Amino acid sequence: MKKIFLLCVALLVTVGNLSAQPAGTQRRSMNTIRKVELKDISMSDPYILADPQTKMYYMTGTGGRLWKSADLKTWEGPYAVAETDPTSWMGERPAIWAAEIHYYEGKYYFFGTFTNDKIIIEDIPNRYKIPRRASHVLVADKAEGPYRPMSNEPYTDEKLATLDGTLWVENGTPYMIYCHEWLQCVDGTMDMIKLTKDLSASKGKAKTMFKASEGPWSREMNYLGELTYGLPLGGQVTDGPFLFKTQTGKLGMLWSSWSEKRYTQGVAYSASGKLRGPWIHEQEPLNTGNQGHGMMFRTFEGKLLMCLHYQDEGAPRKPRLMEVDDSGDKIRIIGEYIPR
Repeated sequence: MKKIFLLCVALLVTVGNLSAQPAGTQRRSMNTIRKVELKDISMSDPYILADPQTKMYYMTGTGGRLWKSADLKTWEGPYAVAETDPTSWMGERPAIWAAEIHYYEGKYYFFGTFTNDKIIIEDIPNRYKIPRRASHVLVADKAEGPYRPMSNEPYTDEKLATLDGTLWVENGTPYMIYCHEWLQCVDGTMDMIKLTKDLSASKGKAKTMFKASEGPWSREMNYLGELTYGLPLGGQVTDGPFLFKTQTGKLGMLWSSWSEKRYTQGVAYSASGKLRGPWIHEQEPLNTGNQGHGMMFRTFEGKLLMCLHYQDEGAPRKPRLMEVDDSGDKIRIIGEYIPR
């Protein structure tokens, strides 16, 4: 079992190293740029910005690379756009997970999860060695970057493994909504922290919004008897927060976890209409069948779409688009959207 565990950790490090290049060299060592259809792109945790300034769609996700499209069907990329400081806590080759690009107050912000496997913040016996992993914010003047950190100071507690940070603005105050890694806390949490006006730092104390176990449909990672990182780890996941409001003004959050049908897309709604909640979870998830980590955006023609990743057995994860109805207090999936 120990050998299996070490092998899996080695594979994770290798994948992480392949997904991120050393600071200062990322943009020179990018992959060969090509044009492909959305269905031919392999990516976890996709996020699409419909940029009002350029009238282009920009997609990023785990790996941190950027794709761009004028019609959602044909995409050009991948471009390496994130440049980090090798002397910072991220180290020389940080893996980048769940990257997002937000247009805010005239600038573009890259929210990403950066992992430095050379720093272990906690060694949990018979469970997992927790590497330095945290959500951080980079900035650029253009959607295509380059994106650079505004500061190397961490946004979240250095002793915690945090991931999947996203942006939400409530009454003029920006917040980062993010997850506390289930590998460390067992019952993953969804947390929030205030940001400064220019998003260059966090301020105040983080607050927990809910735990993974509060989702009626959420199950432990080993629910189906599968090994995780080489060990039959128990625990429940919080992944991929995305905040939205329906046309009636109802505040909701997309989030993902493990269910009876593998990785799953769920949704919760705030009873107060504010980030403080309480958050009421839908009894049934939006999507099952090993798909999730969704977000929503409106096309330039006004159609509301959800972008998430899915995975067929034995195949890589790929982005998928779903058409969404948000005319009521709760969103409703209409069906898959195929760009034409």
